[in-house]
Amino acid sequence: MKNQKQTSPTVPSADGVWEALRLVPGLSHPDVPLADDALATVVVERGVVRWVGPGHALPPAHATLPRFAGQGALTTPGLVDCHTHLVYGGQRANEFALRLAGASYEEVARAGGGIVSSVRATREASEDELFALALPRLQALLDEGVCAIEIKSGYGLALEHERKQLRVARRLGEALGVTVRTTFLGAHALPPEYAGRSAAYTELVCKEMLPALAAEGLVDAVDVFCERIAFTLAETEQVFQAAQKLGIPVKLHAEQLSDMGGSALAARYGALSCDHIEHLSPTGIAAMKAAGTVAVLLPGAYYTLRDTQLPPIQQLRDAGVPMAVSTDHNPGTSPCLSLLLMANMACTLFRLTVPEALAGITSHAARALGLQDSHGLIAAGRPANFVLWRLREAAELAYWLGQKPDCTIVRQGQVVRNTLAIQPQGTRHGA
Repeated sequence: MKNQKQTSPTVPSADGVWEALRLVPGLSHPDVPLADDALATVVVERGVVRWVGPGHALPPAHATLPRFAGQGALTTPGLVDCHTHLVYGGQRANEFALRLAGASYEEVARAGGGIVSSVRATREASEDELFALALPRLQALLDEGVCAIEIKSGYGLALEHERKQLRVARRLGEALGVTVRTTFLGAHALPPEYAGRSAAYTELVCKEMLPALAAEGLVDAVDVFCERIAFTLAETEQVFQAAQKLGIPVKLHAEQLSDMGGSALAARYGALSCDHIEHLSPTGIAAMKAAGTVAVLLPGAYYTLRDTQLPPIQQLRDAGVPMAVSTDHNPGTSPCLSLLLMANMACTLFRLTVPEALAGITSHAARALGLQDSHGLIAAGRPANFVLWRLREAAELAYWLGQKPDCTIVRQGQVVRNTLAIQPQGTRHGA
């Protein structure tokens, strides 16, 4: 198996003093002392942000480091895509056409399409084939500033094939030098060989698949699709209990097609996030607030399925539940490879404000992956993951449709993309 890191050894280090940056309010550490509209300086050493503040207050210890002239570039933390199904075989454009002709998502699924269709194609593909298919998908997201991403399994639905997906996810992170969180979604759908035997398959997930994959170090979180066409509340709780015994955090595909009460159940298990949530109830909102569970909004699936049930955005806002935004990249209901497009759709379809949308693809998305201490904010002590944009104002990040703005991307302490042509300018002496 090829597992060499594909990032070039000549990729330049981001170590140095990054000057004249326009930090987006709310996306840097709240203790950073910056006046309104003041330009900021970020110091990177050994791939880690060591200091953030106004340039005139730069500590003398950093004064001799190389300088990067930010030229007033709008600067955000690296983006975080907190819900994807990036590793799969085949595609499902035919189902898109069927839905346009009038078939519902549930009708397509019950006719043998949907998730099971992707299962067949994924099982037929080798690990190397899945890696080759997923690599350009991930690169497209990274080119737009994504610095951390979740990748779920759930198209294998058998131990060997779930393992294959999760191994590919790990390889992708190593090859492209990006933080990848892997989520085991064995309880995504019933595989054909278990048709009508959901209890037996749930037992398999809990007692064989999850323990084996966790022992191999392939599982960062556990997810379930809790829905009428998928797994019941009782089955979901079985999976959560199995994850809890192994000390693995949980999350949930919740309340997408109906109100199953899954969000309240997930919150009782301290879930990192509940995702989709178009049919989320006030009870679910209260439980999520109490548990600190993030609401992950997936406007790509809402749009593709031509849904009409909006998530309860105002109620989530009133309750203070953090709202993340993600691509939900998958072949059936959200074949999207632009997190900025999802920010736009979260604003236009769900009525998020620009600050909410930007927090949704950075700080709140990081929290939905349990990465709140390392990603989603520009702050001292965190790995250097930030993006400089050739934009006048932050609203442009959620404004443009189909345009990838020019940007310079610092990911894991390296300058991996530099369309702004920012170069180190030597050192200065003195404070």
